[in-house]
Amino acid sequence: MSPEGYRLCNFEDGLCDWNLRSLSKLKWVRTSQENISISDPLKGPGRDHSNNSASGHFLYVTVPDGGLTMDWAAFQSPRLEPTNSSHPCKMVMYTHQFGPRSGGLTVLVADQNISAVWERGGALGDVWVKAEAEIVTSFPFQIVIMAAIRNSAYGGIAIDSIMLSPECRLSTANFTLASFPKSPKDPCAEPDKMCDFNPDCPGADDEAKCGDFSYAKGSSGWTDSSIGSQGWTLYENSTSKGPGPSRSHRYKLVIDSLLGPQPKLWEFGGKTGVGEEAWRRANVTIGARKHRFQLALEARAVKLCSCSKIKVRNVRFISCHAEYFPSSPTALSCNFEDGLCGWYQDNSDNFDWTVVSGMDHTIGPGKSLVVDMWSPSLRGLFGRLVSFTQSPGPTDYCLSFFYKLYGPNAGALNVKLLDGHGYEIVLWTRSGAHGNVWHEGHCPVPHQLTSFQLMFEAVRSGFDGQVAIDDVTFVARPCSVPRTCSFEGQRCGYSSSGSVHWVLRSGRTATTVPGPKTDHTLETDLGFYMMANTGANILPSGSAAVLTSPVQPGTTKTECVHFWYHMGGVNPGSLTVYMKPEKGARAKIFSDGLNQGDVWRHGNGNITSPLVDWQLEFEVVGAGGKDTHVAVDDVFLSAHPCQNQGSRCSLERGMCSWSNTQNVKVDKLDWELTCPGAERHYSTPPEDHTLGTEKGHFLFFPSSNRTAANQNAQLLSPHLPPTGGTCLKFWVYKPFSSDSQLMVWRLTGGRLHQLLAVDEVGGPWKRFDVDITSPEEYQIVFEGIKGSLGVVALDDIEYTIGVNCAKVVTDSGTNNAGGIAASVIVVLLLVGTLIALLVFYWRTRQRDETLIGRSSPSLSRNSGFRNDTYDPALTVSSSDTQTSDNTDP
Repeated sequence: MSPEGYRLCNFEDGLCDWNLRSLSKLKWVRTSQENISISDPLKGPGRDHSNNSASGHFLYVTVPDGGLTMDWAAFQSPRLEPTNSSHPCKMVMYTHQFGPRSGGLTVLVADQNISAVWERGGALGDVWVKAEAEIVTSFPFQIVIMAAIRNSAYGGIAIDSIMLSPECRLSTANFTLASFPKSPKDPCAEPDKMCDFNPDCPGADDEAKCGDFSYAKGSSGWTDSSIGSQGWTLYENSTSKGPGPSRSHRYKLVIDSLLGPQPKLWEFGGKTGVGEEAWRRANVTIGARKHRFQLALEARAVKLCSCSKIKVRNVRFISCHAEYFPSSPTALSCNFEDGLCGWYQDNSDNFDWTVVSGMDHTIGPGKSLVVDMWSPSLRGLFGRLVSFTQSPGPTDYCLSFFYKLYGPNAGALNVKLLDGHGYEIVLWTRSGAHGNVWHEGHCPVPHQLTSFQLMFEAVRSGFDGQVAIDDVTFVARPCSVPRTCSFEGQRCGYSSSGSVHWVLRSGRTATTVPGPKTDHTLETDLGFYMMANTGANILPSGSAAVLTSPVQPGTTKTECVHFWYHMGGVNPGSLTVYMKPEKGARAKIFSDGLNQGDVWRHGNGNITSPLVDWQLEFEVVGAGGKDTHVAVDDVFLSAHPCQNQGSRCSLERGMCSWSNTQNVKVDKLDWELTCPGAERHYSTPPEDHTLGTEKGHFLFFPSSNRTAANQNAQLLSPHLPPTGGTCLKFWVYKPFSSDSQLMVWRLTGGRLHQLLAVDEVGGPWKRFDVDITSPEEYQIVFEGIKGSLGVVALDDIEYTIGVNCAKVVTDSGTNNAGGIAASVIVVLLLVGTLIALLVFYWRTRQRDETLIGRSSPSLSRNSGFRNDTYDPALTVSSSDTQTSDNTDP
């Protein structure tokens, strides 16, 4: 309903003397929603304002089907008589500014000059919003309504229910109006040159009204788009909102011309103070933008009060031009204590990395960069952190950092290289649960012939986990030898020699060439591994192919090298792993020579090379098979000795040989390693079982509300040999409040055979013993099935191969824990006996020499104990133990 005396035009019966003759090639049209689209919510306002009907009419402008040729459209009122301040002409209308195509509306008055009397920028959402303009002029005039339209994905601008007050009198006199200015041909007036943060014409007129307060008219680049009783008002020295809220939150967000509103960039809540001291400085990183964009300052009142205002002043845009490049490239090395250094958020992704305090790698209270998959505001698949462009150089580079992948559904962390041609190359990747601990990552970056960028990419697989990075270092030299290599996109310095070469492969090529269908790291055909083709036509029987690691520094401690290997086909040959010291003969630490099916198997071996540099050698020897292969993946050097198959895994040094599967066809979640003292998010046992303290570690499976019920997580042992009786022992924490399930399975030939279903445990940790028999090779599987609340935890997992829970040896030749313990005792007794004999010998010799002097050499040569046959490097095997046990001392 129009105010009394106002002339209403709702466009139902025509244009009401309004002239749609456009001053540009982009046209306003009179239409209805029925004519635009009935089914597509992104086209048109849905209903008109006057009748609230899809059949009602309005004026509408959007990107035409043939594409956008101009970026603005205008229409005019009839000619009107002059007005004065006591009787101004008032115009009321309703606007619908929706989607990224809406660049804003302007009401102009054209008399002898052309001037703006009202503006509203950007998009306001899928709503009709009231607009009012007041016009005072001493000359006959026309009202010109101009819309700015962007060439974006969807949206447009609609106008309806235009009302003119009685003071807006039609004019019958003939007079000449100022002609609407045409676009100049110089570059500073081209749409793509306007407000691009780079002055293109004298006086920088193209940048003078773009929102930068360093220009005299820069504040006029901001337009009020408020809905409701509150509005931004332009003052001489500041922009303030009044009357304002006494308690408020304000934030700045980006409106992308193609993608629409983006996540907020900055936020502040509360009060800043009184007087000049109330002004606070804010620095907001806008980041790289592929499309034109707007910034929006929004304020939300908690409680309205006329006594308070929100003010903004001295807005500056610094280093925002698209071709800006620092004169001295900012270092990419960063601990994130004071910003992002030489990195910025990629705004074409779905979510941002966040600087978080209290989870720092270097100093606990410091800062790190985090993506919380737990956040309910997180949307989309991935978040990217991109480096400033780096100049090409003659040397290789090294990007090192600390990272954390934590939670049963943490996703993946990738490091990618963006080359000068726009291609993305994966340099490094990790996925799945890695425990609530920091890990060190080393990513070699090959030297580049063109400018390049680096990227950290967090990829979500669900809603229950966390990805974090800290202490990033980027240096212009090759990486020190990596302790972990997954071969994702690179060889990590490994080299090949021998009759044939080891090659870097992925499962995608396995359809035409023999090889694993998936890698071990990702368990998909996109993952990479190193492979040697051992077919007789490639690697003749007896011929060798060697994969050699980079040189590793020697250490006084025994370390364990872990790896996964895949041997396929009949007679694939043998795989032997050697430790080759810098000087001297190589030592065998692992060997296998069987076709073991289409599975990845875990292998390990101890490295002892005191202060002598060494290398790993994976040697394959052909056996004359057909279409056979041997592959290696996920080589990892641990700082601790290997644990044998019968020893207990306390989880204090990691997960031993147990592993989560990354096969999404098998499970969706992961078992996670943590300790109560470091836990901040999940409910866990108050202490572990091994140490009985909050610093002890265990594996747990939470029932978080961030994942769906009945999802599962499987924890797998290495492949174990057939057995007549093996005892599995483990400790479980599962309070009465937990409705999650714990199942124990034997996995054989791809089929699960139930061993145990753990129902209620209650109270503290409880031990379970399970006897396992299997006529063929198998794996032990702990499967957690998610409930709605509570937790299930595992600790001190142990299996004794060939010894059942009654401590009866069931398999001949078993290398079991009891045998190993006995071997150790025997060796210790032998060493003690030798030491006692040596002491006795030297004392006896000194006494004899004192008594008979040096004149009797035959006595000293023939008396006492001789250790000519003593071998200090002797090791005792299970068979040696049996011999030792049956031999008289």
